[in-house]
Amino acid sequence: MAGLRSIIALAFVLAIGFLLVILSCALYYNWWPLLVVATYILAPIPNALCARCAGEYDVMSDYNSGVVDAGHFITGIFIVTGFCLPFVLAHAEVITVPAMVMSICGGVLVYGTIIAYTHFFSQQDDDY
Repeated sequence: MAGLRSIIALAFVLAIGFLLVILSCALYYNWWPLLVVATYILAPIPNALCARCAGEYDVMSDYNSGVVDAGHFITGIFIVTGFCLPFVLAHAEVITVPAMVMSICGGVLVYGTIIAYTHFFSQQDDDY
């Protein structure tokens, strides 16, 4: 039952994060902060593709390669872009500062939800 409660809580926090991003667009009549949602969608894709292509799911648990590292690097680029894009848009005066703050808070909630989900529901490997 604890798993169901944590999924419901994570879904609620994720919905609040997306709501903040959408409100940062709708309240200030400027839809540029919605570009941040593209980084939410694109961020996990390089990690998943590079891990699958490199054979990370093989029998050897300590296997690592440059392809996996490249996937982590590109995912990191997307995550940093998700946080920095509202700063750049606000600096260029494309969006207002309150829209920037709401977009960044929404991003923190969305990425925090993704991290919490992977922490709670990752499969634990036995060492023996």
